[in-house]
Amino acid sequence: MSEPTTITGADIYIARIGGRHPVVVEVHTEAGVSGLGEAAISYGIGATAAAGMIKDLMEGVVLGKDAARIEALWREMYDHTFWAKGGGPIVFSGLSAIEQALWDIKGKMLGVPVYQLLGGKCRDRVRLYANGWSFRCGSPAELARAAEKVVEDGYDALKMYPLATPELDEHGHIRHVSQRQIGRDAEKLAVDRVRAVREAVGPDVELMVDMSAELTPDAIIRIGRRLEEFDLLFLEEPVDPFDVEGMAHVRGALRIPVAAGERLYTRYGFRRLFELRAADIVQPDVGTAGGILETRKIAAMAEAYDMRVQPHLCAGPILTAATLQLDACLTNLLIQEVYPYRVPEHFDIVDHPPEREIRNGHITIGDRPGFGVALDREVMKPHLWARCAR
Repeated sequence: MSEPTTITGADIYIARIGGRHPVVVEVHTEAGVSGLGEAAISYGIGATAAAGMIKDLMEGVVLGKDAARIEALWREMYDHTFWAKGGGPIVFSGLSAIEQALWDIKGKMLGVPVYQLLGGKCRDRVRLYANGWSFRCGSPAELARAAEKVVEDGYDALKMYPLATPELDEHGHIRHVSQRQIGRDAEKLAVDRVRAVREAVGPDVELMVDMSAELTPDAIIRIGRRLEEFDLLFLEEPVDPFDVEGMAHVRGALRIPVAAGERLYTRYGFRRLFELRAADIVQPDVGTAGGILETRKIAAMAEAYDMRVQPHLCAGPILTAATLQLDACLTNLLIQEVYPYRVPEHFDIVDHPPEREIRNGHITIGDRPGFGVALDREVMKPHLWARCAR
């Protein structure tokens, strides 16, 4: 890559499939090499906004620039949007998707997987925990049966949502508590759900609970103390992600490791979390935290504070492929989230979806150039949202 690789255009997709909407960008260069990136806004509200942010960044900053200068382009996108400083998931999901695509291009141009550009592998395969299996379960018995199926599928680690309702909303997303409080009956049900799953899977399976920042610190401490007996790997997002002081209070009051970070963005957003030691495990998302290199920097900061990393991941197969390339290089990786229990059409958007290569709760890091996946353009053609070019 001695000569500049000029960025000539991009195709932006919103794959409205099965209630979730993966937001994908394919960045093109004059060398004829293209790279893929994905914004982690496939659930919740914001897919169109994230796609719009990608388009604005491409047209306002990226087109005509050298694709090889990833760090310089990241800084230019960060500095010149104005809203990036202190910005939220829309700004940073757009930035993250473009940054991923630049790494994919670089890997393809050099004929190597991205992990080779990040210092090489620390491991050949990654241990995974399964998510998405519990969304339609309500009673403790239903959750127990579903958990047993996950273990039968080869996973020895799984995550559940004890406060969620079993109904999905009109967008296909799980419903959560919205009153920021919980009654005794609901608290008992949450505890009973976790107890049922623990009894079903046995003591050797890792179990995690995600509280989705639904309760106040006093309420989460109360229920958290009742969950301590179930030997949880971690308690995720116990309080509002912006209440870092409250999270530190919860961590100090419970004998369960606290995990957080999926709704924090860039190293600057994580700084206070580290300073207060408000979590044991940090969870930056490659699709919203700023991309691959920014997540690598966050992981390095975590290492300096003796914290482990579990990258958040709840998007499509492109972001899975990108995250696995980073996982290969992280010295303080704990485990990787994966979302295999979804509509199979999500996996059809690329040729080698990593989720289909999972064996016994692990995945082997692939050696194909870049992220190792290519877009199926025929499948994605109906989902093209915008196209931009010089």
